[in-house]
Formats: sequence, C-alpha cells, structure tokens
Amino acid sequence: MHPIFLTIMKRLGLSVLTLFIVSVIIFSTVEFLPGDFGQAILGQAALPDTVAAFRRELGLDLPLHVRYFDWMGGVLTGDLGTSFSGRGTQGLDNSRPVIDLIAPRLSNTLFLASFTALIAIPLSLFLGITTALYRNSIYDRTVNTITLTTISFPEFFVAYLLVLIFASFYKVFPSLANISPDMPLGELIYRSALPALTLTLVIVAHMMRMTRAAIINLLANPYIEMAEFKGLSRVRIILHHALPNAWAPIVNVIAMNLAYLVVGVVIVEVVFVYPGIGQLMIDAVTARDIPVIQGCVMFFAVTYILLNLFADIISIITNPRLLHPR
Repeated sequence: MHPIFLTIMKRLGLSVLTLFIVSVIIFSTVEFLPGDFGQAILGQAALPDTVAAFRRELGLDLPLHVRYFDWMGGVLTGDLGTSFSGRGTQGLDNSRPVIDLIAPRLSNTLFLASFTALIAIPLSLFLGITTALYRNSIYDRTVNTITLTTISFPEFFVAYLLVLIFASFYKVFPSLANISPDMPLGELIYRSALPALTLTLVIVAHMMRMTRAAIINLLANPYIEMAEFKGLSRVRIILHHALPNAWAPIVNVIAMNLAYLVVGVVIVEVVFVYPGIGQLMIDAVTARDIPVIQGCVMFFAVTYILLNLFADIISIITNPRLLHPR
C-alpha cells in the first residue's frame, strides 16, 4: 500500500475516533445541565403529570446511554431529532425537525464564510509573501503593526468599530445583516459586507504572519543560498523555491482559520443579527432547545475535524517528508 494512502487512512481513523469522543462529550455535557428540561419548556405552571408525559414523549425518561445511541443513530442517518420549540401544554405540537432549522441557517453561514475566505486568503498570502520579500523594511513593519493591532482586538470590538465608522458616520453599509434566500447576489454581498470585513480583519493577521514566518524560516536553508549564488532574483527564489516547501504550515493555518470562519462566527453573527447557524445556536440556548443545540455543536465539531483532516492530507501531499518524521 502506498505510504501516503496509508497515512491518510490512519488520519481518517483518528478523525472518526475524535468525532466519537466529541459526540459523547456534546451529548453528556448538555444532558448534565442543571434543571429539568420538561419543566423549563412547559413552564412552572405545568402539572407534574404533564411534565412526566412530556418527558416520556421525548424519551427523556430513558437511561442516558440508550438516549445517546438513539441520538447518534439518528445523526448517522441525517436525523438530528425534533426541536423542542413549538411544543405546548395544550397537546399541540408545532415543532420542526432540527435539520429543517439548521439547513437554511447553514447556507447563510457558509455564504458568509466563503465570502470572507475569497477576500482573506489571497490577501493574507499576498501580504505574507511581500513582507517576507521586503523583510525589515518600512512596508514590513507597517503591515506587521496593523495586523498585530487588529488581532489584539476581540471580534465584537472590531465589529462595533466598523459599524460606527461605516454604518453610523458614513452610512456606507447597513448595520444589520438581515438577509433572505430570495435576495439577489449583489444585495447579499452588500448586506454581508460588514460581517465579512470583520472576519477578514480578524483572520488575515494569523494567515499572513504564518506565511511570512514559514517563508523566512526557509530562506536560511542551503538550497536557498545556492539559488542566491546562482544569481536568481529574490522574487523567483521565494515563489519557486521557498513557497512550495512552506505550504505545509501555511495550509494548516488556512484550514484552522477556515474552521474558525464556520465555528467561531457566533459572536459576529450575534452582533450583526446575521441569520446563520451561530445565531440559531444562541437562540436555542436561550430557549433551552436541546436538540437544536446538539445539532449545531455537532456540525461545528464535524466541520473542525474535517478541515483539520484536509489540512493534514494537503500537508502530506505537498511535503512527503512528513511521512518519515525524524
């Protein structure tokens, strides 16, 4: 068996094991929250018999391990359960499947993440390569100062600062990103501009500095010195000799930041009232809608694990030396 394929299969197996452990933690943590879910949903005025019937209907009276395997079996078949919202004390059940609640919000979050990635990844690679090319110049110091400043601020501060400048003082963009599926692409981009700009400012610094550090670290290698002795230009040395060998750490930091765009977008979505999966999870936490919380967190975990697996695979393919660590 080819060593690259064997290594990928090992990483895939570790990812599946990690996902199983994460699913146990997600289910157990939510189940161990204080209070009675049935009482919280039906209200303090609900009779004990009503609460008991409600718990039986949802299967909350079953042992923890039985409920976990039932839930995990549903997750593997695409059934994340039914939302607790819409259930009332009068026997009415207007609740919806969790997947129907997550699907449209997931589409919005992926649109915002893709929009941000299309701006942030090329920008960070350009800044990382050029700052390595002109190391210790005024340009290098200026870019590093700006990126360190933006990375030092929390996301909500950057978001409110952009709202103050571009939505209050100059009124260039709307302060609330209230989008809908029937909007044309141009309107979606316009209304999502401030959330995308906020996320771009936050993640560009990570990717730019990692790209710069990876390239500079390789410039001291003997083969780079040999290329300099041959009279090759510094641009050609970086683009054709240093950059291909620096892809492993660069791809890893890009994958980590792409995971952040999907997993860590909660704060930005709340600030701009963006109808994404992060906002849905916050609403579910407020309403104690356990199946929706579990579905959202499980999606976050799967996204994070898959992107890290993708980064490992790309790193191995671009740098086969990782197959034979010292």
